[in-house]
Amino acid sequence: MSDRFTIERIHREDDDLGLVLLFILLLGIGLVSLFSASYYYGGKRFDEPFYFFTRQLIFVGAGILLAFLVSRVSLDFIRSHLALFLGLTFVLMLATFVPGLKRSVMGANRWLIVGGFSFQPSELTKLALVLYLSSILSKKADRLDDVINSVVPPLIVVIVFSALIYLQNDFSTALFVMLMSLVLFFVAGIKIRYFVLLFLLILPMAAMLIFTKEHRVQRLIAFIDPDSDPIGIGYQVLAAREAIVTGRIWGKGFGQGAEKLGGLPEAHSDFIFAVYAEELGFVGVLFVVGLFFALALKGYAIALRYEQSQDKFGFLLAFGLTSCLVFQAFINIAVASGLLPATGLPLPFFSHGGSSMVVSLVMVGLLLNLGRRRARNGGLYE
Repeated sequence: MSDRFTIERIHREDDDLGLVLLFILLLGIGLVSLFSASYYYGGKRFDEPFYFFTRQLIFVGAGILLAFLVSRVSLDFIRSHLALFLGLTFVLMLATFVPGLKRSVMGANRWLIVGGFSFQPSELTKLALVLYLSSILSKKADRLDDVINSVVPPLIVVIVFSALIYLQNDFSTALFVMLMSLVLFFVAGIKIRYFVLLFLLILPMAAMLIFTKEHRVQRLIAFIDPDSDPIGIGYQVLAAREAIVTGRIWGKGFGQGAEKLGGLPEAHSDFIFAVYAEELGFVGVLFVVGLFFALALKGYAIALRYEQSQDKFGFLLAFGLTSCLVFQAFINIAVASGLLPATGLPLPFFSHGGSSMVVSLVMVGLLLNLGRRRARNGGLYE
């Protein structure tokens, strides 16, 4: 018994160490990349080259503190306070429509001003909905055939939050939240015909909404044929492509990228991966993509342990958190590489943005919390 406990403890500590090393590598590379991508723009716009980097460090510090806290609290405590967290998130979402509280950028009301910093509640919504759906769907796991009582109520919650995000003029995040929620409904055990029905409802609705705003149509045109307007709507796509292509195998070297010097819009945020690829090359790209793949494998392995121990909440939570981080990463990378239309979704641990960084690190903390518990005899222990 003592030997078994020792072996299990070693395995658990190895898992913890592996996850922590993954996050340290991603965060470290992300911060270095942000420093390089934002140095010129910070100096030009704010006369302070370290402007974006120092602000990001503040959010990293706050995120690490919160990640540590959520990694230590019990899952029962988290679950018992879910209603409060979801309600607070809803209030913050509504506050983005209140004059004097909101901050508008290019017609988008996505931010609140808090103590001199801007905060994006839609980032918090991603976490809140993963927690909420994991809890409610695990409770109703054996009653998901009863669509009216078990599926429709949480679906309405998802639709309400997605609608609020959409009204903030953030179509990409609204669609991402809807699709992520759909994935959780599917892995929770909803019948395939209902899953397909929901997907078929979302798809034409999303297509229709794309054509209600000119800038969305322009993004689509820029994706399909950026060369049709190389100095207009296709400029960003072509600049990102140029950055990645000129990086070649080994890259130009840290800090030596040219496109970030005014050639590539949003080089420090949405398109930071293109800057990274230009400076670190194909080898650097493979390394970061490999880190996100490793994160996916680790996260889904944790989810599988909970599934095997018949802990539906732990399974859905680990699956949802991992998917939220990894899907965002690969969507952002695909956008920067010209494989998807521009979305505005950040690259976790890389893109400048305090809300995204803090929420991503809290997700990390929750994954570490889940990873500390191992299945044994149908239950979980620490």
